[in-house]
Amino acid sequence: MFISEVNIPVAKEKIDKVGYMDIEVDANLDLFAEIERLKKEKNAIILAHYYQEPDIQDVADYIGDSLGLAQKAEKTEADIIVFAGVHFMAETAKILNPSKKVLLPDLKAGCSLADSAPPELFKKFKAEHPDHIVISYINCSAGIKALSDIICTSSNAEKIVESLPPGQKIIFAPDKNLGAYLVKKTGRDMVLWNGACMVHEIFSLEKISRLKIRHPKAKLIAHPECEEPVLRLADHIGSTTGLLKFTETDVSTEYIVATETGILHQMQKASPHKTFIPAPPNNSCACNDCPHMKLNTLEKLYLCMEYELPEIIMDEELRLAARKPIERMLEISRQYGL
Repeated sequence: MFISEVNIPVAKEKIDKVGYMDIEVDANLDLFAEIERLKKEKNAIILAHYYQEPDIQDVADYIGDSLGLAQKAEKTEADIIVFAGVHFMAETAKILNPSKKVLLPDLKAGCSLADSAPPELFKKFKAEHPDHIVISYINCSAGIKALSDIICTSSNAEKIVESLPPGQKIIFAPDKNLGAYLVKKTGRDMVLWNGACMVHEIFSLEKISRLKIRHPKAKLIAHPECEEPVLRLADHIGSTTGLLKFTETDVSTEYIVATETGILHQMQKASPHKTFIPAPPNNSCACNDCPHMKLNTLEKLYLCMEYELPEIIMDEELRLAARKPIERMLEISRQYGL
């Protein structure tokens, strides 16, 4: 069944039931041109994370990491925000823009890290530490954000931790690896929730070590969500944007990249004369793609914009509670010029 043969009620019913468009798109359709047309007709903006497939990155109006995407979502004047990312990112856009329509190409695009912190369990955990301030990594559900005092991203986490008084007790959630990295960087004694990202925990230290032997001039660059042994071996640690900027300004010409492979597209575009090698995982796969991020496709993006579904809908009380710690993050980021 081609898109031209599908009426809107049928399409909406399909999305409402399964959360994504299970409709075949005419292979002769120029999706890039159609998406540009829909953006103009509907005053829509496409925000895409660095981990999306290259075609989606190329059609997006803005590409960034979690901090940049939140900042862009806060400022946009578009009527429709199409979020090419995962569910918690689209939720964040809706939290900041209650009057705008926020769309996600595939509602099944979740996050293993966000799933590792169920709000009902975290609420009990928080109650066990009543004198602690909760800093939560933005990779969490709206329910966790509502239980937090400040949200952070990997770009601003260190500054946010350091913005609190030295004696302030802190719970950091949900990523234990990022939390441990921050403890090492700031010297703060933080209580860490036991959560992790499946992509950043899959890297094989043994395989990376062998790769470094084969590529002695290559620098290992890693996201702080990686486990400590990988970070200990890294030549540079940074957020997704931080890693990209490092490869643009660093004198080396070869890098082993320990984060999701989507960022390699932007690295190669910015530095076509350099070589970027994805860090190997500890399984038989040759790559380290996030299966949730890669659920979004150019076809789903087009169908999402055509039918303005699936749409992110939020309870207003939850939205308001989740907005406060995000606003505090954005305020602190502005103070530090981030």
